[in-house]
Amino acid sequence: MSELSILKSLKNKEYKPVYFLTGEEPYYIDKISDYIEDNVLAEGERDFNLSIFYGGDSSMDEIISSAKRFPMMSERQVVIIKESQALKDWKNKDKTDLLAKYLAAPLESTILVFQHKHKTLDGRREIAKTIKANSVYYESKKLSEYKVPNWITDYVKSKSRNIDAATSALLTEYLGNDLSKIVNALEKLLILVKENEQITSLHVEKNIGISKDYTIFEFQKALGTKNVLQANKIINYYSANPKTYPLPQLLPTLYTYFTRLIKLHRLPPGENAAQFLRVSPYGLNEFNLAKKNYNAGSLARVIGHLRKADTMSKGVNNPSTPAEQILKELTYKILHDPK
Repeated sequence: MSELSILKSLKNKEYKPVYFLTGEEPYYIDKISDYIEDNVLAEGERDFNLSIFYGGDSSMDEIISSAKRFPMMSERQVVIIKESQALKDWKNKDKTDLLAKYLAAPLESTILVFQHKHKTLDGRREIAKTIKANSVYYESKKLSEYKVPNWITDYVKSKSRNIDAATSALLTEYLGNDLSKIVNALEKLLILVKENEQITSLHVEKNIGISKDYTIFEFQKALGTKNVLQANKIINYYSANPKTYPLPQLLPTLYTYFTRLIKLHRLPPGENAAQFLRVSPYGLNEFNLAKKNYNAGSLARVIGHLRKADTMSKGVNNPSTPAEQILKELTYKILHDPK
């Protein structure tokens, strides 16, 4: 089941005895679990009928014992195991057999919820197969970063606001594909922007602390368009604020950027360029501009410059060159490499 279908069923009060929420993306796991915690029971029912366990401090015996209890002065009870990935009893077959036995005949008046974040159970194990067959099993996968700008746009639209593509890309660059962080940032902005109005990069810069002028996205754009003045302005900022974008963070990002340019030169006929490069349609415009400034030969040399900078940053054959000097030399070589 998808997160939307699960939430729709919950809102329709179509409850199931067991929910197993797992995967690398915690946002939807929390959203489903929080909805159950906040909405299934009336406020006056929660004191006696809501049980919260934490995997690192609990045992399977305690969990199953709680799940088998009948609710008090309520139609149902809710048992939630947060951080269930830390439950040591997953490695004990006798303990997982207890869960398997319960799953075979769960108490209809109990809603048992496992939050199993950042990982999944080994699908080859019998307990994993049993859980999948006898629960609402939901695996929350990380959203590919190139899909995040559209996700941000849709989220903002669902809140009756708008956001421009450049601002969505800016948030994605700064926050990556961590949906929880993105939603926290957006909620701050949504308070400030009225319905049917637009969130802009100025809102982001003023209220989230992201300066559009000095992001990695702007640095890549300056390199791609060979804007020497802007590129040097940015690296001078990085040199003065080394914790903002440290070299070990910059180099992999630049490597990804230039390898995508290589792929763009090799784009198969008829292939969707944005999907092929795994970038947003907005970001594709920047790559098409950069493609004009870097042919296959110059890109090969740029990759060589990046690899050399990486080894130097790790101290290989480089006992003394500081990070800011490595970055300045790298930037010069990239900008002045002949096409």
